[in-house]
Amino acid sequence: MRNYTIGSVWGIPIRINISLLVFLPVLAWLLGSGEQIDVYTGVVNGFTPTALDPAVLNAGNAPWLIGAGAAVGLFASVGVHELGHAWAARRYGIETDSITLWILGGLASLREMPREWHKEFWIAIAGPAASVLVAAACYAVVAVLPSSVPVVTFVFGWLVVTNLVLTVFNLLPAFPMDGGRILRALLSRSRPYASATQTAARIGSLFALGFAVVGVLSFSPMLLLLAVFVYGAANGESRHVALATLLEGVTAGDVVTGAFDPVAADASVETLLDRMMTERRTEFPVVDDDGTVVGVVSIADVRRVKNRDSAETTVGEILREGASRVSADTDAFEVLGLLNTGKTAIVVVEDAGEPIGVLTRTDFTAALDIRRAGGGPVSPRTAM
Repeated sequence: MRNYTIGSVWGIPIRINISLLVFLPVLAWLLGSGEQIDVYTGVVNGFTPTALDPAVLNAGNAPWLIGAGAAVGLFASVGVHELGHAWAARRYGIETDSITLWILGGLASLREMPREWHKEFWIAIAGPAASVLVAAACYAVVAVLPSSVPVVTFVFGWLVVTNLVLTVFNLLPAFPMDGGRILRALLSRSRPYASATQTAARIGSLFALGFAVVGVLSFSPMLLLLAVFVYGAANGESRHVALATLLEGVTAGDVVTGAFDPVAADASVETLLDRMMTERRTEFPVVDDDGTVVGVVSIADVRRVKNRDSAETTVGEILREGASRVSADTDAFEVLGLLNTGKTAIVVVEDAGEPIGVLTRTDFTAALDIRRAGGGPVSPRTAM
């Protein structure tokens, strides 16, 4: 979904997802509909110097001013929460690529997630701590506001309550929410990082199931959306960490096929099929007239060509375009991440500037199987 950059803090782009732009008016309407105002007035009156009158807050345009102010204030608070994570990450030399505000809150995209338990702990807890500070600041504003501005008093009082509620909610051990990351950090003190991640992800999946059940029973689309997000993100990060652990210490040179034997882009598919049969290979790098790798072609691409067209169709017409270059000592997991982005179909591995082979996602299958079986560093393999 599309994001819009609205500014930057500490050089970090602050972005708003289109889902938030759609949801903000809805949230403003829900808050200004009257019923919510009555409910929260009783809570806010528990700590305001002068009691607020619900009748005044519901009169004229006041409900809509409250709804708009509270909605904007809420997501400004979420932005501060994410900046808390970014500030703590900077303390450990970890940069934040962007902060995105969306329908479920905010996402601080850290350039890397530290595996040291204490670093992850403090980065994770910094967000809730920032929310508590926002609540305290809003409480201070409420304490000094005159009774002549009840709408403003209500909005800041509502933000006090909401920030505290969101802090408690964020601290639930529902990985990858803040509480789940804190849980993983504490678990990784006494067990391997991958194992800690797996346990935290399982607990996160259970919370996702709970959110889904409550969401169905209470007819809450937001809880259902949160359940989907938590379940998908928890399992996705668990797989990510497992792959990183399996490929730890493995370089691109370890995984690369020991041969660089491409097929020309102007060769016919029929010729390619003959090579596949003769060499028992189902995937080839493709080069142009200058010998530059321009993509990759596999048996799956060939299947799209009808038999009678194989002599007339060229490899260049069916290849998957996109090629990148890396040195042989590049971390294998970094290369796999590059391939998984979908921006490149094949990676050319070079040693001293000369190509020694190529890597596709298929090439990682054997390496991962060996590591799962408890093997040591992967040795270079030669294509048949």
